[in-house]
Amino acid sequence: MLDKQAFLNVVDLTPLVSIDLVIRSETNAILMGERLNEPAAGYWFVPGGRIFKNETLEQAFRRITRAELGIELEIEQGQLLGGFTHLYDTNFAKTPGIGTHYVVLAYQLRLPLSLDQLPSAQHSGYRWLGEHDDLSRVHANSLAYFPYLR
Repeated sequence: MLDKQAFLNVVDLTPLVSIDLVIRSETNAILMGERLNEPAAGYWFVPGGRIFKNETLEQAFRRITRAELGIELEIEQGQLLGGFTHLYDTNFAKTPGIGTHYVVLAYQLRLPLSLDQLPSAQHSGYRWLGEHDDLSRVHANSLAYFPYLR
């Protein structure tokens, strides 16, 4: 694992690759968590996480679903929505002048999750949000998934 400064250098110089989990309810709402960390702290955002060096997509998917949802799922259980670009003016360390660039593989899953049983390490709370709800606090990068509800 890289120390904080080494990882900040990576964030400054390269794009990161991550997986977003677009979890849909029976009513087509999307699971959103209120982010605790930068980038996007304070916004509603879908669960997800970075893919680590030497980690396969399948391994990353299992690790991320376990960490973000509390259940380990296989990548075949999701449907790839596509690749997305997420650009932020901020970074995990809040260092001025360094933005964060993610190349995101978004996977859609339909799961009946209980909000009170979801992990709290990355999000202060969870909600199901549909396209007709107030989406003003949903980050633009997560808003990109709402057209896939139709």
